[in-house]
Amino acid sequence: MTRGRVFLALIVVAAGFLVAWLISRKSQPLEVEFTRVSREAIISMLSTNGKVEPGEWMPARAERAGVITRVLVSRGQQVRKGQPLVELDRRVPEAELSKAQAAIQQARSEEQVLDQGGRISERQQVEADLARARLDLDVAQKQVQGLERLVAKQAATRVELDAAKQQAEQLQLRIKALEEHKAALVTGADKEIAKSKIQEAQAAAQIARTNLDLSVVPSPMDGVLYDFDLKQGAFVNPGDLIGRVGKLDRVRVTVYVDEPDLGRVRTGEAVVITWDAMPGHQWKGEVDKLPTQVIKLDTRQVGEVGCIIQNPDRDLLPNANITAEIQATVAADALVLPKEVIRRKGAETGVYLLNGGRVNWRRISTGISSYTKTQVLSGLNPGDAVALPTERTLKEGLKVEPVFQ
Repeated sequence: MTRGRVFLALIVVAAGFLVAWLISRKSQPLEVEFTRVSREAIISMLSTNGKVEPGEWMPARAERAGVITRVLVSRGQQVRKGQPLVELDRRVPEAELSKAQAAIQQARSEEQVLDQGGRISERQQVEADLARARLDLDVAQKQVQGLERLVAKQAATRVELDAAKQQAEQLQLRIKALEEHKAALVTGADKEIAKSKIQEAQAAAQIARTNLDLSVVPSPMDGVLYDFDLKQGAFVNPGDLIGRVGKLDRVRVTVYVDEPDLGRVRTGEAVVITWDAMPGHQWKGEVDKLPTQVIKLDTRQVGEVGCIIQNPDRDLLPNANITAEIQATVAADALVLPKEVIRRKGAETGVYLLNGGRVNWRRISTGISSYTKTQVLSGLNPGDAVALPTERTLKEGLKVEPVFQ
């Protein structure tokens, strides 16, 4: 036999063995992993995202313009109501107060002079002039009386008497003018002006004192300064936000629940919060407010579900973007299966059930689901074996070799 014929014979024999192996292999049952239906508690968890807000908060705002000269607190610090947060430049209001106080003192001095009838030197001069004029008038009137007697005796002339009377009249006019001048030294209007000056200076002083008081921006309430990033040298205007202070022992979390899941949420349901900034840490609370409308959030249609979360260490900070898990429903003694064993055949939901070494399609109805398991409402019994996912396609009546996890 030639070498070529030997080689061909070997190929034929090998092919025969391969065909025989494939036939035997095909006739062997398919090895499939199974799991059993069990009874246990199952919790339907709804996972979504949300945002933290303080349960109660108030803003601290600047009430006057100025440059921050001192920063007295830091973000995250516990503060008391009235505690100074920052201090503004005091130089301008201090200068304005000194100027106003000097104006008050000057105005009061002027008022005192007016209360005394005018300036002392001017008043004394007028009173001295009046005394001399009155003395001269007395002398002139006596002279007129003497000349009248002499004229009656024809011992003096009428010209001399008329001259004496004219002199007396001039003195009377001078006395009247001096008295009017004395009265004019202080008028009611002068006193009103003096009072107005005092009031104006006092008002300026009060404004300066107020601006000095406003140089310190206090905390509006007891709590944690959770929103604060101002630095020394920053300029602020009236109304500018200095920081926000809130009570953080309990915080409010707004959770965004997709519209199809809103019907699963009830008030009082438990909520667990996690935050990427503090891995491994959880905060717990409950739903306290359901949404009244659906809003658009990016590409989602959501309802804003309000939750109250306990935060005893005050470490869950407002404005944090968190993950929330709402414990929507609890079934204490439910028939459960791993989610991956559930299959769909057309409009039916079911599983492949182990039955005498073969698999049969079994239609089931399901209830709530957790992350990994689903509640079975009907179609299965405790202990039933159902097929886990496999690369081979399962068919009704397929013979299988069961392997249990």
